[in-house]
Amino acid sequence: MTYSLLQDVRVIESSAFIAAPLAGLTLAQFGADVIRVDMIGGGIDYGRVPVAKNGRSLYWTGLNKGKRSIAIDLRRPEGRELVQTLATAPGPNGGVLLTNIATQWLAHEILAAKRADFISCLIQGNGDGSSAVDYTVHCSTGYPAVTGNGSIEAPINQVLPAWDVACAYQAAFALLAAIETRRRTGKGAELRLALSDVAFSVLSHLGATAEAELLGHERPSIGNHIYGAFGLDFGTVDGKRIMVAAISLGQWKALVAACEMERQVAAIEQELGLDLRKEVDRYAARERIAAVVRPWCATRTISEIEAVFAKTGVCSGRYRTVRELIEADARVSTKNPVFETIETPGLGKHFAAGAALRISDEPRAPTRPAPLLGQDTDEILAEVVGLDSSTIGRLHDEKIVAGPDQDPTAHWIEGAR
Repeated sequence: MTYSLLQDVRVIESSAFIAAPLAGLTLAQFGADVIRVDMIGGGIDYGRVPVAKNGRSLYWTGLNKGKRSIAIDLRRPEGRELVQTLATAPGPNGGVLLTNIATQWLAHEILAAKRADFISCLIQGNGDGSSAVDYTVHCSTGYPAVTGNGSIEAPINQVLPAWDVACAYQAAFALLAAIETRRRTGKGAELRLALSDVAFSVLSHLGATAEAELLGHERPSIGNHIYGAFGLDFGTVDGKRIMVAAISLGQWKALVAACEMERQVAAIEQELGLDLRKEVDRYAARERIAAVVRPWCATRTISEIEAVFAKTGVCSGRYRTVRELIEADARVSTKNPVFETIETPGLGKHFAAGAALRISDEPRAPTRPAPLLGQDTDEILAEVVGLDSSTIGRLHDEKIVAGPDQDPTAHWIEGAR
């Protein structure tokens, strides 16, 4: 589902990978008209796995819901000039570019010369313009050396591209701040956001850099324990696993009551000289606490444990595969207003997420599935650029632009031609 809060905002997106497309998706979910500029036939990530049997990428279609697509031959000067015209089209809604493609013909100074109040957001790998992706940034954060039982000699990478995600949301926020400033002052803005700056600034915000600098030690590798509090995964008698977190005092009291371990807790406190009502002391005694919770969980089924935890208010979560999640968890179903069933051309019907934010009394509209490449080419050229039908026809004839029939998966999809 999408909101209409940004219905007076138009963003031109020329992008690949995750951070920039996710930023565009975020804006689209709040009602912005996000127009993807796509290469005819697709860019470097148009066929990225996972893919359907017809070659349509679930990755690409997931990141590009709610957007319109114009397909242009970006190798030709005429195509590049057309993108520049599109990005700087007159009117209060336009003049906004989101990209992670640091090419000279999309440089801010060139486009700002065509429109004085132009706003651009360039997502980079490193702040000096050198190349980096989430995985080459993450390896420098120190986290792979402390994830699970990792070490600097045997690091464990993060599967989730967390820095791409954080960068995406910061880019969307920055663009909205610039758009609001332009509305008040008439001034444009050149925004640059480096993936590595996002990652390393988060390390600072969470105290990790100060920990290394001021305390002079590296964070230890502690398996699946939660750093600084009590939390760990436990096995059940029916072969399932459950994650338990007792970070706050209330969560700790709930866990103690659920496992009926008041006597064991008192013994641990007396033996170690700790007060397990304190978060830091629970962390210090994590192995001893786990030794009490582990056999309690091991003699019960996952359903029995969840029933007890629900009654006492324990903070916990069952480990699931993605398939188990969509089949059994009500949070990923149409019972949750964040999710809906959409029909994406070439993929069929499937669950899809809209905006995660819930706004009271704000109506939502159905999510528009990801477009075929060039699905909206003619409409955009006429509506935004102001071209007449004969000019649009000539651009097609000269293969400067294309419609959805040039999408490489179009022959699988009824009605694409």
